[in-house]
Amino acid sequence: MAASTESSFDTIAFIGGGNMASAIIGGLIRQGMPAARIAVAEPWDEARAALLQAHGITALAEPGAALERARLVVWAVKPQMLRQAAAAAGSFTRHAMHLSVAAGVRSDSIAEWVGSQRVVRAMPNTPALIGRGMTALFARAAITAAERADVEQVIATTGEYLWMDDEAQLDAATALSGSGPAYVYFFLQAMTQAGSDMGLTRDQAHQLAVATFAGAAELAHRSAEPPELLRRRVTSKGGTTHAAITSMQHSRIDWHFMRALHAARDRARALGDEFGNAPSGLAELPAARS
Repeated sequence: MAASTESSFDTIAFIGGGNMASAIIGGLIRQGMPAARIAVAEPWDEARAALLQAHGITALAEPGAALERARLVVWAVKPQMLRQAAAAAGSFTRHAMHLSVAAGVRSDSIAEWVGSQRVVRAMPNTPALIGRGMTALFARAAITAAERADVEQVIATTGEYLWMDDEAQLDAATALSGSGPAYVYFFLQAMTQAGSDMGLTRDQAHQLAVATFAGAAELAHRSAEPPELLRRRVTSKGGTTHAAITSMQHSRIDWHFMRALHAARDRARALGDEFGNAPSGLAELPAARS
């Protein structure tokens, strides 16, 4: 990625100003994009005030003519609100390229709602908030190589990214990396409780567990060796690690964990069906909030 975000964009517009939008905006500004070139449409007063205080960008209570300068529009609303948001903002954004971070909403639906085939879907995860995210990306055929590069430049401000060749792969990416941080926290919770049960304070157990996850993940990230080999290197037969791994294997924890990821993938598929078939009359829903 380039050292700054000087690009073809006159303005980048965000529809929705929640955590993910804020993470991307903060990354863009750190990489050199002037706050004056970033506009956000966010109906919630508290969220708008937070964006103004943190970043000094243009914050709108509703879509307006200021969005017409944008060459990239980032849709950062809740998935069930995307169709309504597109109806409200579409007249100002049809000329732009569209990047959706709304989980589950398929690009066919997005293209129809925003009135453009220039659509990229992104599946980020919450470590993007600290610049350590992992984002899966899929581009429709109308997106050019130069536009892919522009998207990469934006997403790289939040961490790593990986392009998917088939949009259906985004459902698997959602199960692995999109939902993945929750799995880590689930195991951290169990490790902390086990440490506490064995006589450590909760603070001690938490510190040991978090540092172990962080260190092991970083080692796996830097190593060319597969996780299976890395595991074997710390598993001496008859030792403490062997006892723990054997217990987990007897309980088929690996099988249950893989089954859980398949359940997440299947739910992502189902949500795509639900959001794509959502009725056009959404007035009864609350205002969009990402």
